[in-house]
Amino acid sequence: MTTIAPGTHEWAALERLIVFDGLCKWCNAWVTFIMARDRGRFRFATLQSDKGQALLRLLGLPIQDFETFLLLERGQVFTKSTAALRIARRLSGGWPLCALLVLVPRSLRDIVYDYVARHRYRLMGKSKACRIPTAEERSRFV
Repeated sequence: MTTIAPGTHEWAALERLIVFDGLCKWCNAWVTFIMARDRGRFRFATLQSDKGQALLRLLGLPIQDFETFLLLERGQVFTKSTAALRIARRLSGGWPLCALLVLVPRSLRDIVYDYVARHRYRLMGKSKACRIPTAEERSRFV
């Protein structure tokens, strides 16, 4: 986990923000899945946006060929499997039980995460343009 000060990026002070690959169909399906189950707890942005790119630079992460999505929670930055499990614990239904996987060492969880991330375009495809939120979703995107 990394922490960023509120003054270093305008998103740092947001309560919960998921920054994802807007071209990845897998990632977009994940965002749709979350929105249906999060009771409005999360906001969303793409890694391709100007602010997303600035955040990646600030964190020293690749600005292309993304290796992860980001979860920002009040200035704390989570990546890979840790981010996914922190999100799962805030979803409705039985999904919070997935958070128990945090008991598995992060290095092992991230091996699985990295495998899926490397093959996500092959598994689900890649869009030519970033996701455009529907009218109902627009207030959830920054």
